[in-house]
Amino acid sequence: MMENDPVLIEIDAPLMRITVQRPHCLNALDRKSHFILAEAFDRFSKDASLRVATITGSGSRAFCVGTDLKERAEAGTDDFPETGFAGLTQRFDLFKPVVALVNGDAIGGGLEIVLACDLALSVSHARFGLPEPRIGLAAFGGLHRLSRSLPMKHVMEIALRGKLFDAPQARAYGLINQVITPEDFEKEADCLIDDLLAAAPLAQAASKQLLLKGLEVPSIEEAFEKKYPIYDQMLKSRDAEEGSRAFLEKRTPVWSGR
Repeated sequence: MMENDPVLIEIDAPLMRITVQRPHCLNALDRKSHFILAEAFDRFSKDASLRVATITGSGSRAFCVGTDLKERAEAGTDDFPETGFAGLTQRFDLFKPVVALVNGDAIGGGLEIVLACDLALSVSHARFGLPEPRIGLAAFGGLHRLSRSLPMKHVMEIALRGKLFDAPQARAYGLINQVITPEDFEKEADCLIDDLLAAAPLAQAASKQLLLKGLEVPSIEEAFEKKYPIYDQMLKSRDAEEGSRAFLEKRTPVWSGR
């Protein structure tokens, strides 16, 4: 990536760090940003050496405030990749952990990104919300994810009032995992990443597949009967043997991802 690209992709295997770097417009995404992000998440999904991805924004004011409305007004429409807003919100076959590091306001599409991530840490001054109705729009992907995450009365309040709410309220809703002071944010993010990398890759992928695909069927009985290929792969893996052996030998396991 070039320094003036709207998105910075940093690879330090097994970690991919993604930073939206459009602080002049509070990290709102234009067409180019969406497609760079889609390519980055494509690579993350396919590259076996990459295990965890983080996404954040540049500066301290905003994580992402959604669509670049100036570009949208000029174009008259949105132009997203097939995998949705930020190349992430309509990606349903990614079973590696993706972490939102919410460094500032996550509004509109920014909140949609947070909802599409598996874990989210937020600085204490961040604000959240789906204000689309106040500009004549509806948050398509955000609404579908909200209705599967929160009680419907909370969803309706967020969706219909279009008001912003603070990080503690987002934590109370269950939209984020932690609210952290800016001074401690990097340390806590590193701690979370270390925890994720300490687990076996196939075990994490199997867990995520079980959780997400199990919710696609209407009853828990059907969820138990459903097939989960990564889970079956995990049971037969070298890492399953390594985990038990390392426990018995009282040492740190060495994961191979196989």
